[in-house]
Amino acid sequence: MLKAIQDFFNLHLRGDDKDQEQRLQLASAALMIEVMRVDEREFQSEHETLIAALQSKFSLNEQQTHELVELARQENTDATDYHQFTSLITKHFSPKQREQLLEHLWEIAYADGQLDKYEEHLLRKISELLYLKHDAFIASKHRVQNRMK
Repeated sequence: MLKAIQDFFNLHLRGDDKDQEQRLQLASAALMIEVMRVDEREFQSEHETLIAALQSKFSLNEQQTHELVELARQENTDATDYHQFTSLITKHFSPKQREQLLEHLWEIAYADGQLDKYEEHLLRKISELLYLKHDAFIASKHRVQNRMK
């Protein structure tokens, strides 16, 4: 699996910060997938929202995004906790970027038209691991709710 991840990033990413960028993309995608999976149901609307969020956040084309999602699914399955993802994001994303990521996670949670209690619990936990203040957690949730109306 490691070779598949490395091949994907070697093919699609260029630049001095390639390794860091690829790890951040993978960590972000893995958290997004976990939000989709936490209620044990994956809806097409959640998957479409995940794809749109990754393309928007990282300027990836459709093929790159689908490959990243597959790699992130594998990484997510192998993960023992969220810290390996959130610690990388906290180290390299600004507070504003972390809050934007949280908004993408809320969008995925709400994509099926309802917020499951497990989704909300996971987002609270991720928010804490990203060292976001409670008011940022609530504000990002309200922004997404207002856009969904």
